[in-house]
Amino acid sequence: MKAVLMTAIGGPEVLKVQNIVEPEITQPTQIKIQLKAAGVNPVDTKVRSHGLFDDHGLPAILGCDGAGVITEIGSGVVNFKPGDHVWFCNGGLGNAPGNYAETTVLDQRWASLKPATLSFAEAAAAPLVLITAWGALFDRGSLQPGQTVLIHAGAGGVGHVAIQLAKIRGARVIATVSDAQKAQFVKDLGADEAVIYKPSGFADAVNALTGGNGADLVFDTVGPAVFKESIAVTAHFGRLITLLDPGELNLAEARLRNLLIGFELMLTPMLRNLDTARDKHVEILNQCGQWIDEGHLQIHVSQQLPLEQAATAHQLIEAGHTTGKIVLAIAD
Repeated sequence: MKAVLMTAIGGPEVLKVQNIVEPEITQPTQIKIQLKAAGVNPVDTKVRSHGLFDDHGLPAILGCDGAGVITEIGSGVVNFKPGDHVWFCNGGLGNAPGNYAETTVLDQRWASLKPATLSFAEAAAAPLVLITAWGALFDRGSLQPGQTVLIHAGAGGVGHVAIQLAKIRGARVIATVSDAQKAQFVKDLGADEAVIYKPSGFADAVNALTGGNGADLVFDTVGPAVFKESIAVTAHFGRLITLLDPGELNLAEARLRNLLIGFELMLTPMLRNLDTARDKHVEILNQCGQWIDEGHLQIHVSQQLPLEQAATAHQLIEAGHTTGKIVLAIAD
């Protein structure tokens, strides 16, 4: 089968298209999937540039997100049958092969039936960002109806689904974006307010929109500088959740505000083999799939590239400011 292999630690040029042996079912509860699309996420570029999360060694197949058609099932599979369309987040970190390939094998426990209204490309774009946004907003952030949430990089992969999930929960949403076009994009998704953070930051605008009170929940998807500025726009006794290491910061103001600071890394259950937590991930996909088919939630794919252009996809992500998601389309 054709696959894109990470052949070394380095830039996008280390991603090489090669023909390798197709994986086979080795356990009774496994399913074999003909991949139709693979999502590309920032974590893929970080693994490529910094190395795998374990010592399985190179070459490796990247890509946590996938969608495709089941072609074969193990003797113990009860949840699926050949021909089923599925989406999932599995592998791609070094502990198991990822989805930059034509075929993959995984346990039935980690797959979910694809929403009927999504294309394979949209489905492959969604799992990691949906699970991440859910964890940050609901599990770590305890977002409640009527509360105000500030979502940074609202037009991005995680941000654009976080806006929609927050609206489903009944929250008021303020989203930060880099320009007027993205401001309109996030408003079309349901954001109540869009703050263009260039060139002078976002703190003054957010405090003005909240009457000086700040947001009950702030969701940082960007990094240290945004995290630091976000302290001043998080309401007293509020929550500030980040996807990234905020670095060394003076937290005196956060302490005075009695903030609850939390971290969201949806990869933890895969990296630490926390199977019960991974079961929750599948439950999230099942619920989000229902909302998608009911028309309450949409996935925005800004670009589809052929599998052979995985390196280009990485370049685009590393250049920054991608709207929605980038997906690799995998030919039959």
